[in-house]
Amino acid sequence: MHRGGFLNIFLIIAAISLLFDWYVFNGLKTFTSDWQSRRSRQVVPWGFLVISVGVTAAFLLGFGSYSTAKGMTPFHEWMLSLFLTFFFTKLIFVLILFLGDVGRSAVGIFNTVAKHKDSVSHTYFPARRKFISELAILLAAFPFFGFFYAMFRGKYDYKVHRQTIYYDDLPDAFDGFTITQLSDIHSGSFDNVAAMQRGIDLAQSQKSDLFVFTGDLVNNAAWEIEQYIPNFSQLRAPYGQFSILGNHDYGGYIQWDSEAEKAANLDKLKQHHKDLGYRLLLDENLEIEKDGQKISLIGVQNWGHGFIKIGDLGKALKGVDPKAFKILLSHDPSHWEEQVRYNPANIHLTLSGHTHGAQFGVEVAGFRWSPVQYRYLDWAGLVNEKDRYLYVNRGFGFLAFSGRLGIWPEITVITLRKKVA
Repeated sequence: MHRGGFLNIFLIIAAISLLFDWYVFNGLKTFTSDWQSRRSRQVVPWGFLVISVGVTAAFLLGFGSYSTAKGMTPFHEWMLSLFLTFFFTKLIFVLILFLGDVGRSAVGIFNTVAKHKDSVSHTYFPARRKFISELAILLAAFPFFGFFYAMFRGKYDYKVHRQTIYYDDLPDAFDGFTITQLSDIHSGSFDNVAAMQRGIDLAQSQKSDLFVFTGDLVNNAAWEIEQYIPNFSQLRAPYGQFSILGNHDYGGYIQWDSEAEKAANLDKLKQHHKDLGYRLLLDENLEIEKDGQKISLIGVQNWGHGFIKIGDLGKALKGVDPKAFKILLSHDPSHWEEQVRYNPANIHLTLSGHTHGAQFGVEVAGFRWSPVQYRYLDWAGLVNEKDRYLYVNRGFGFLAFSGRLGIWPEITVITLRKKVA
């Protein structure tokens, strides 16, 4: 979408936000109506209005500097995140207040009709109750404080997810073999190097046999990873470090002066994978050998439903022993759903990312929900289809919304085990 299209969308959303401001302002006037201090009665609603309108203005001014040649910077992500925090907080407040207003309107209509059938000159609409405003404030506090936690703490609250997967045909030498997976680093979004480094240290401390990265090293351009090469090059494993490209790595979401410039950016990004010490797999495969036995590691370029479809699984499988134990790196889980799980090559394990779990959701006591589930059938964790497994990493970084809430940044550790007969 061109810059003007984005601006029109932002203006419409900003207009809706300003309507919310008016409604919340009146709700706060009800909330403070019985306060003894006249100054306090004025400061609370007017203070809210000034701050909220200021956030909307900063959001619009911030995106006035948005460039389709560079894409979103951490500054733009913060402006968007602050705006979304206030927008959804106001939305909850407005919904509660509106339901209260619907209720009192219904009571007023009933009173008018039932008690004064012979008069149309009087109406009996009850005043807005302070209790409704108090309830609106209470419920709106959840998204307000939740979003701020997501922005200041949640996006760097790294979690290690461990999975042990059992196979009948795993070579004996690989029984207990461990793999650490990162995905979706999105280096152009980082705003706290020390916090990011804690995640890298946590990943390295797993001391896995193999390290894999499953795409989206950058948001748009190769230069975004350059300052972090010393950090992410610390990730090392005895059997090597391997990587693939994700949809953002191709630079397709910003405008380039020419196709040659775009291609040069991709070449530079491929070089940065080497600089990191990662072996970038571009529709190809190799063998991992341990104690004289082997497994095949296969990597494809991005293939995603509704996204870039460059990856060539057939080419990537060329030369692979049909009986080999196979691990596939493929960024988008829709590739597994549409081309991999029923493939006659019988790929044992596919490692993906891409969805981020929407960076927002709930995962508690076996219950999982995220808005991304309405777009992706398999959006986080382990999936099994007749002993052909997919694991979807929730992502190490973040994009657009500068935060994570409920779906925390992930470091995956997978252990391969041989089934006991």
